[in-house]
Amino acid sequence: MSLTYLDWGIIFVYILFSLAIGIFFARRAGKSPEEFFLSGRSLPWWVVGTSMVATTFAADTPLAITEFVRGSGIWQNWFWWNLLLSGLLGALLFSRLWRRARVLTDNELLEIRYSGKPAAILRFFKAGYFAVLYNFIVMGWVINAMASIAAVMLDIDKWTAVWVCVFIALIYALLSGFWGVVVTDLVQFFIAMGGSIILAVIAVNNVGGLESLMDQLKGLTQSNPDYKNTLKFIPPIPDADISSKIFWESPFSKFLIFITVMWWSHHGTDGGGYIIQRMSSAKNERHALLATLWYNFAHYALRVWPWIAVALVSIIVFPTIPHEFSELGEKAGYSLVMDLYLGPGLKGLLIVSFLAAFMSTIDTHLNWGTSYLINDVYARFIKKDSTEKHLVIVGRIITVLLMVCSAFVAVNMQSISKAWEFIFAMGAGIGLVLILRWFWWRINAWTEISALLTSISITIILEVIAWFQTTSSGQEYMLFDKAPVLFGISLQMHHKLLIIVPSAVLIWVTVTFLTKPEPTDTLTRFYKRVHPGGWWNPIAENVNTPLSSVTKGFFLNWIAGVCFIHGMTFAIGHWLFGNTTQWIILTILSIGGFIYLWHFLIKKLDD
Repeated sequence: MSLTYLDWGIIFVYILFSLAIGIFFARRAGKSPEEFFLSGRSLPWWVVGTSMVATTFAADTPLAITEFVRGSGIWQNWFWWNLLLSGLLGALLFSRLWRRARVLTDNELLEIRYSGKPAAILRFFKAGYFAVLYNFIVMGWVINAMASIAAVMLDIDKWTAVWVCVFIALIYALLSGFWGVVVTDLVQFFIAMGGSIILAVIAVNNVGGLESLMDQLKGLTQSNPDYKNTLKFIPPIPDADISSKIFWESPFSKFLIFITVMWWSHHGTDGGGYIIQRMSSAKNERHALLATLWYNFAHYALRVWPWIAVALVSIIVFPTIPHEFSELGEKAGYSLVMDLYLGPGLKGLLIVSFLAAFMSTIDTHLNWGTSYLINDVYARFIKKDSTEKHLVIVGRIITVLLMVCSAFVAVNMQSISKAWEFIFAMGAGIGLVLILRWFWWRINAWTEISALLTSISITIILEVIAWFQTTSSGQEYMLFDKAPVLFGISLQMHHKLLIIVPSAVLIWVTVTFLTKPEPTDTLTRFYKRVHPGGWWNPIAENVNTPLSSVTKGFFLNWIAGVCFIHGMTFAIGHWLFGNTTQWIILTILSIGGFIYLWHFLIKKLDD
């Protein structure tokens, strides 16, 4: 496929715009680490929230959604839809707490909440783990996805596509710091959203409209058992007389574990690294809460349906991925629909929308990962007397190294959705600790250390088993491509959670009560600083603070938030599928949830 001069012109104009923004903010970003990594803690909610939305929409996202829909069906999106339940913890609780904490990175909190060498070791380890291992995998799958799109749309080999994408994003990230990231995120959000909606409308119209698409898919689900769950929002409950082994291999068991275990057990239950970075950059608590609430609404309710629509069209048009793109897997369906239906100008616009999403996410991870290595490793342990300008210079050097290493990971990664699952498994046992360290005084540094090490160790062991089994059978091993097989069961994500989470909880609870609590002075300073509420009676009774507790009325606010966001998520889905009664009821539920939040929470917060 070849692009027209109009397509190339649109692409080059966008690249020049991004570089101009980077150059404009280069001087301001270079003043200090707080300016380079947090924009001076001065951002309003609509900038912060939109930046959150933009950075979580990368080139990998619609491709992973396509893998889900073409594989298991729409219901598989509960793999991330379930995370709204913890996302609302971030919006309603942790956005305010992180803003009160006034830390440059979330790892800095560790030496405020905990004390001594265990706290220092934990800070060093988590900074290195998330900045290096976690970041390499995340940026690797994002680069992999963008390269897959470029390989299809530009007809170039994947290696060339990888390095072109890396070079563009790197130059921009080096110049602008967090200022450039959030400003261009605003533009990137509208470009990326607009591009995905345009593609969805064109693709659906080319198969006869929504009604025709639904009719064709329903016929396919009836004639082909591989697609029987494609259109279901929730997989069917298995028959009562099936064996337990079959039940735990069923789609419903996976869905059940997603909504009962996964949302509170993962490593981002208190916000997650780059979301916390944006919470901390807001001008005050109210703006932090509004930003995070807007992010959750846009992330879970608004963005997904154009991607799902294109994925469904791809099933009709490309029931089997063409041989020349088979190495890209099911995710290639999205790019193939782009290539098939878009004409001159629109192809350039859609490539720009993916490039915008790609740059937003990559630059966020580079900036965030570098903030860990600078604030929590270099300035804390290596060169404690560094000047602010020196830290910014070293940060730019580290940015280059992170990007190059991530590119090498990208070319060895086959499945994006499998990489998602690996990342979740790595932190699957620590989520409850991250919540309780704010609200229970008895949690200590060893609690968090033991939970994290348990999750990481079990996940790596399972991947090593997959590597051994794959190579022993004479097949080529690719990162996260094959599931390990134990006792005759291929261990999927939900099976791994049932191993990792109970093991981690058992270990960290035992470790907590076998080790001493943090010193009273440390706990008192932390409580005065953030006043979280919860189980702090031994400390709270001796502390007076003007701050209000964030836990008052939380449960009803949380329920209202679920109604507001998931109500609209599925209202849109039922509207697209022509289910009038359902979408009207869910829309009313969503509006009611928002009214409750506004009246009982948002308008009571000081600006």
